[in-house]
This record gives sequence, C-alpha cells and structure tokens, in this order.
Amino acid sequence: MREIQLSEDLDGRYDRLSRDLGARALAGLLAVSGSILVLLGGAVVGAVATWEAIGRGTPVETLFWVLFMLGSIAAIWATLASLASLAPRPCGLAVARERVGELYALVDALAHVAGVSPIRRIYVTGEINASIVQRPRHLGVGEMATDLLIGLPLAHALGPRQLAAVIAHEIGHMVARQRGMHGRSGWLQAWWMRTLDELAAALPSGFPWFDPQGDALCMRMLLLAQMEEYAADRTAVRLVGAELLAGTLVELCCKADFLANDYLPRVHALAECDEASCVRPYREMGHGFAAGFAQSSAAIDPQRVLRADAGDPFHPALQDRLVAIGVAMPERLQASGPSAAQHFFGDSLPFLAWHFDRIWLESLRDACPPALSPHAPERVLQGA
Repeated sequence: MREIQLSEDLDGRYDRLSRDLGARALAGLLAVSGSILVLLGGAVVGAVATWEAIGRGTPVETLFWVLFMLGSIAAIWATLASLASLAPRPCGLAVARERVGELYALVDALAHVAGVSPIRRIYVTGEINASIVQRPRHLGVGEMATDLLIGLPLAHALGPRQLAAVIAHEIGHMVARQRGMHGRSGWLQAWWMRTLDELAAALPSGFPWFDPQGDALCMRMLLLAQMEEYAADRTAVRLVGAELLAGTLVELCCKADFLANDYLPRVHALAECDEASCVRPYREMGHGFAAGFAQSSAAIDPQRVLRADAGDPFHPALQDRLVAIGVAMPERLQASGPSAAQHFFGDSLPFLAWHFDRIWLESLRDACPPALSPHAPERVLQGA
C-alpha cells in the first residue's frame, strides 16, 4: 500500500472514494427499500388472485397463488430484517466525566483544535487498542454522536503524552470522516455492508449480484480504511508532532508484542497449573509492564518487532506509516512517571481491573482466553 501514503493527492483520493462509496451505499439502501414496495405489490396481487381462484373453484391455481403470496411475504420479511440489522453498541465500560475529568478535558481540547465535535462518551475496553465509533442521532437525521474507546492495556502501556498522541490519531479519523457526506458516508457504508451480508445469508448460495457486490464493496472499504489511517496520522502530527506520534506507535507495537507473547502467556500458564493462583492479568498489568517489559525481547530489539509488523486489512504496515510520518525509526522514549492508566483513571483503576479480570476468569472457564489485539477489527463498523 506504499503508493497510498506517498501520494500527494491523498486527501483528494480519500474524499473521492469516500463520497463514491457513500453514494453507492445510499443508492443500494434506497433500492432495497424500493424492492419492499414491489414485493408488497406482489403480495397484494397474490392475495387478490388467490381469492378469485377460490371463487372459480380451481385448486391448482389457488395453490399457485397462495405460494406466490407467501413467498412475497417471506421476501418482504427477509428484506426488512436485512435493513433493520443494527450495528453493535460500543463495547466496554463507560466512564463518567466526573470520574475521569482530566481525560475528558484532554479529548475535548484535541477535538477543539482539530475542529471536530466533542466526544460524547469514553468507554474503557479490555484490548490494547483505541477506536472511534460514530452514529447519527435521531434515526439517521440528527448530528453525529461520537464515542471514544480506550483499552485499559493501552493506558497501562503508554505514558500520558503518548496516550494523547493515540487520542489525536483517533481524532484524526473524525477529521477524515467528516469530509465524506458530512460524516455520514462511513455510517452508510457500514449499514449497506450489513444489509448485503444479511441478504446474502437469506438468499440461495451463489445468488447473482449480491456476493460480487459485497466482495467489491468490502475491498474498496478496506482500501478506504488504510487511506484513512494515513490521513489520521497526518492530523495527529499536526496536533502533537511527528516525533511523539512515531515514538508512540513504535512503543505501542513493542508493548503489544510483550503483552501477547510474554506477559499473558505467563499469566495463563500460571492459572492453568494453579487454580488457586491470585494473579490477575488486569490487576497486575501495570506492574507487569513496569517490571517485565525492559527485559523482554521486544524492548531489547524493537527493530525485530517493527519488521514483523506487516499490518492487517485495516492498518498499513507500521514501517510504511513511519515513512509517511517522516520519522523512519524514532528513539524509544524512556518511561518515567506514572502510566496513562494511573494518571487518568486514578481511583477508578481497581474497579476497572476487577471488571475485566472477571471477564477473563469467565473466559478461562470456557477455555477461550481473550486475545488482546492491537488491531481489533473495528473499522468496518465505524459508522454504525
């Protein structure tokens, strides 16, 4: 994807693709909605014809029109269900403004400087990730409401200034999205994608048009998501500076590697061999980063972690992002002072740790401990 971030017309290409996908999604949703009227007319015709066939005493014709009417009603129901497929609500634990006022103040300040609407609510999740979820109020006709999701492991892994850089990147997603149909392009794309998925599941396998349409839309949405990452990085550079953003990205990549390949496997292994163990991953996570990360292979050889990061369908490779930012290999910032979790969450930390540790214990009973991925698949659902 290197040709994306090196293009001087990145903003123009992003805007054109976003508007095109938004317009196609709107046209598709209107077409599906219009098909309901056609199917309703078919059901009415079937009902009238059934009544007339009964009056003529023709059982075969009556059976045909009954089946036609029932088929039309079933198609109406399936189409309505596909249009009514609601996006998942923001996951995580909502934190009140009065509990984490400094964090809300930071987010509000960054949003103000970036020129976007304030964040409505902040959620804390169990992943080493952050994301933005937007949806319009009042059945799609109101202003866009934006929620910010911040992973507790992310806050433990970074310092306050580094977390500000991550939030600035997420604010950058808002800046990019608001240029597409006043922020509704992503929401329409996500709605149309869910509708296509529901229709494809309801129709016979290999039904023409729907599968190819869904595949083509998905590929172009993934391209748009990667372009949006570069656009969000560009906004973050403007808000917090290139050095801080680049250093934060490298630090986050290394800390995520430590979490996934060192800290969590040790905690899981201890829990499996000693059911009475009192070690809890979220309660001890801050100490784990403070005591264990400096001796980990990720801290000793960050270049290895950097080379191993090939990106994912939603995110470009980290090396490509660093080249685009203009800092090929930033120096890792030496940790000093409290983590972002200690700084911003303070007295709320014990409850947050207890909440996610409880979920972790339940997942152990189901023999499927959660994976804390730095790249959770949130982008397709960005506008729901």
